[in-house]
Amino acid sequence: MILPIYIYGHPVLRKIAKDIDPETYLNLQELIDNMYETMYNADGVGLAAPQIGLDDRIFVVDLKPLADDEHPEFKNFKKVFINADITEKTGETELVEEGCLSIPGIHEKVPREDRIRIKYLDENLQPHDEEYTGYMARVIQHEYDHLDGVMFVDRISPMRKRMIKSKLANMEKGKVSCSYRVRTV
Repeated sequence: MILPIYIYGHPVLRKIAKDIDPETYLNLQELIDNMYETMYNADGVGLAAPQIGLDDRIFVVDLKPLADDEHPEFKNFKKVFINADITEKTGETELVEEGCLSIPGIHEKVPREDRIRIKYLDENLQPHDEEYTGYMARVIQHEYDHLDGVMFVDRISPMRKRMIKSKLANMEKGKVSCSYRVRTV
């Protein structure tokens, strides 16, 4: 089922998500399926539970739409991250443009480390402790931030944030237009 995506300004996007007990979480697979369907419908590559109104520590990523000759590894990068914990961020800090389904129409350069280590459970409740680099690390950090109530615009320079202030204010007032279902304040 395609769910509405919550837009910048909605309080759920600023809450710190809670770990879930996957053993007792009702309809976990249905939630995962709905998250993927919602993300695909909005042409996204990642979606976190707060973006669909839940304060649960789960997000999904699928980089297949970005796979090409330069990045064939993206073709098979489809993952569910449950109760994720980034335990390490290292490497060079890179400034790369990001966007977000919860902040439609705004793209800004965001500084992020290019290497992370993350512990999480997958959709089969199997534990993982993995390292990611480059764009994969960036997408994971972006979605992980949602679990901590952080949005990419919180990480941009103060000058750039001032330049988009009126657009963000309009979103907070519910003035937003995009091609997918949304929920505003």
